[in-house]
Amino acid sequence: MTRLAASSVARAHGAFNVVSGVWPLLGIRSFEAVYGPKTDRWLVYTVAGLLTTVGVAQIEGRGGEQAHLLGVGTATTLLAIDLVYVPRGRIRWTYLLDAACEVGWLAAWVSASE
Repeated sequence: MTRLAASSVARAHGAFNVVSGVWPLLGIRSFEAVYGPKTDRWLVYTVAGLLTTVGVAQIEGRGGEQAHLLGVGTATTLLAIDLVYVPRGRIRWTYLLDAACEVGWLAAWVSASE
């Protein structure tokens, strides 16, 4: 199995998280067109800001344990939300696209080496 450099995974995952976080901040209408209307936009903006911050930390960090923890923790949390709330009908099926991405990030972190 090919090992990926943890610092490369951290930067790539960080860029993904920044784009995912900035999207609703810059274009809530397009975000809602894909993921459905949101009752509490303040919550969307809060999560977006946190995701952007985590992404920047991943990009700027030096890899290592903290990058691994941020990456795995973020991907696991978002995956869990997707898998719990799509079947309940609380969020749109399109969140399963995000779930697939999060599984990919978890696989990348598993294959990452220091």
